[in-house]
Amino acid sequence: MFQHVGAFAIGIVIGFLGGLFGKGGSAVATPLLSLIGIPGFIAVAAPLPATVPGTFIASAAYWRSSLIDWQIVRWSIVTGIPATIIGSYLTEFTGATPLLVVTGLMVLGFGLSFLLSPREQKSDGLTIDPSVDTRPTNWRTRLVLVAIGVGLISGLLANSGGFLLAPSYARILRQPIKKAFACSLAVSVVLALPGTIVHAYLGHISWTITGLIALGSVPFSYLGAKVAIRSKAGNLERWYGVALTLLGAFFLVQL
Repeated sequence: MFQHVGAFAIGIVIGFLGGLFGKGGSAVATPLLSLIGIPGFIAVAAPLPATVPGTFIASAAYWRSSLIDWQIVRWSIVTGIPATIIGSYLTEFTGATPLLVVTGLMVLGFGLSFLLSPREQKSDGLTIDPSVDTRPTNWRTRLVLVAIGVGLISGLLANSGGFLLAPSYARILRQPIKKAFACSLAVSVVLALPGTIVHAYLGHISWTITGLIALGSVPFSYLGAKVAIRSKAGNLERWYGVALTLLGAFFLVQL
């Protein structure tokens, strides 16, 4: 009973943070589920399908605010899905610890970059002029490399990759923070599907835990997205920097 209540509460937390910061939340859910006694592979894999409905709803909120760049989304999906499938199968043969160390360091580095070198101006960031292309000239090459790398990591760690996609879009593709969140959520919905299928086939998912997490996350994902959309872009970037720094440190401490 305690584990069921805990899974529902974890769903609320990751749902709100996912909508607010453009990430599915499975990377945060795994260590939290471990803390309440959920076994290893289930703690890793059960959050992945649980975040799909909440991530979709949060993504729709950003879409209605015209914040999604569909070229970035399409290229990310086309190159990211094969990498995610490969990464999911590699979990049977590779250890996760070195990857977790690298991931923790990357997330920590992104967080510090947002805090120490902010890019957003003091504006609300509600409106992005679609005629203004903020992407670097070689954005497709950068995007393919990002999508392949994040896809492999997503498959190996059984998450949808939003915790690396959003900061990569913001820093490597130089996207405004809200646009980065919007694209990250849209891609995360799709990238979560092949990993879910593979891990379900391998017997790593408890659908009871998955359902409880989803039940908590869905309404709060939408709430988090609405808070982000209405926030000033500069403030949101600082909050995001703090969140990523704490998440990166949490990753490393848990190892």
